[in-house]
Amino acid sequence: MFKHILVPLDGSARAESALPVAARIARASGGAVMLVQVASIPVMYETSIAASYTANLIDVEINDSEEYLKALAHSDTLAGIKVETSALFGAAAQTILSVATSYNIDLIVMTSQGKTGMKRWVLGSVAQKLARHSPMPVLVLHESGSMLRGPRPDGRSVRALVTLDGSALAKAALEPAALAVAALAAPGHGALHLLRVVKTPQLDEKKLDADGLAILKAEALQKARAYMQSIVTHLLEGSLGALELAITWSVALDDDIAGAIMHVAENGEDTGGAGVTGRCDLIAMATHGRTGFQHWVLGSVTERVLGATRLPMLVVRPAEAEFHRVGNGKAAFAEVEMV
Repeated sequence: MFKHILVPLDGSARAESALPVAARIARASGGAVMLVQVASIPVMYETSIAASYTANLIDVEINDSEEYLKALAHSDTLAGIKVETSALFGAAAQTILSVATSYNIDLIVMTSQGKTGMKRWVLGSVAQKLARHSPMPVLVLHESGSMLRGPRPDGRSVRALVTLDGSALAKAALEPAALAVAALAAPGHGALHLLRVVKTPQLDEKKLDADGLAILKAEALQKARAYMQSIVTHLLEGSLGALELAITWSVALDDDIAGAIMHVAENGEDTGGAGVTGRCDLIAMATHGRTGFQHWVLGSVTERVLGATRLPMLVVRPAEAEFHRVGNGKAAFAEVEMV
């Protein structure tokens, strides 16, 4: 479960909208929340004002941040939850990652947009950097809001769409997604919908006619369906089975991978599988997966979905050990780093 949850803040109401979601997860897991704000000063001050005055500005910013975080820690939203605060100065994304690593954070929850201006960091760009580089899962909430903040009026369970591409790296998102929906759905049970998007086989007019292409498509879809069924069986029989999640799956044939993912997540249409009942509440994706012929580069697709969807998104970076286990050791890891 997620026992240590970090929420980056910038002093804005937009950023604070992540607090109810973090609180729900913490209460379900009996965990703690850490509030972090990274103070900064305008670039013009860094170059045109004396170092002593700059240091005073930094002290003022940090003191203001500390008071702000203490007030939030005692708010009704976080009542009954152990809360720690940290006000620091530095580059936002790097500083947040340093804190998260030092305090053994399990999950980062943040909004994709916050307060901007000369004295504030742009939360959207920080969210993108954290989603790409954070070794722990990052739950990014969009400004348009979500139903993750409280119980559903219709009683429907929280459902996460998890994308798979047939690789072990992509499967890294399964467990964090299962834990997240289980916590958000408590005291009820959450749901997972597994989606695999298969790219259309390329037609070589010199070697393959339309009938041959149709056969290739059918074979690709059948192989993908068999894979998805095996994943569901593994989940139900494994340790995650204790979460009692409802699990559905589907397979889509589409060259627009990101578009297909968002279409299924946001519209809930069944593209051939074990059924999708209604739209999903969040999308869970790994930052890296399988590459090569007829396989999409998961990193670039993840970033496209993150930038385009209005749904909350759980981004999971596979552990470094997983990179070395899949592929050719350092070569495999180096390839992923370049995505």
